[in-house]
Amino acid sequence: MGISASDVIPLSHARANFSELAEEVKGGAEKIITKNGESYIALIDANRLDYYHQLERERIHLLLIADASKGLDDVAAGKVKDARSATAALKRPRSA
Repeated sequence: MGISASDVIPLSHARANFSELAEEVKGGAEKIITKNGESYIALIDANRLDYYHQLERERIHLLLIADASKGLDDVAAGKVKDARSATAALKRPRSA
């Protein structure tokens, strides 16, 4: 579902028609509230917000799994360093 021009509402209109907008949002619409002609906030259903947060958590988990997999591939390929020497190298000042 995309955002149409009718879903972009000035803040003054949102204040005056909040109950009506809330019913539209509960029915599946999403509204962008503008202030001084620029996007300011979004009005979305609480269940949809929960869903968006769940998607973000899942995305983070997939990124972590991908990083762990790459690390395991590096270990299998012998691309490893001793932690003490790697830490010491990071602490050494760089030559100019």
